[in-house]
Amino acid sequence: MGNKFVRGDKPEKQEKNDTILLKIVPPVDQTYVKWLAKDLARVHSFTPKRVRSVQPPDDYVEYMKLNGWLDVDLDDPDLAHLFK
Repeated sequence: MGNKFVRGDKPEKQEKNDTILLKIVPPVDQTYVKWLAKDLARVHSFTPKRVRSVQPPDDYVEYMKLNGWLDVDLDDPDLAHLFK
């Protein structure tokens, strides 16, 4: 007979890996980088000049009020300028 106590699987010994991985980045054209930075700034800072508000259908507004999803009174005179 062998050992009286059965031990679980022993973890394998990890082999020593002497491989060195390098991440090499190819050279980037500086003109392209400047153009890309300007283009991204232009796109992300864009705001439309004439934003039009959209009135949802009445049945949808009623459904939202019944479920408590709409806490804002659309007929409030203080908010009227936002819905024009």
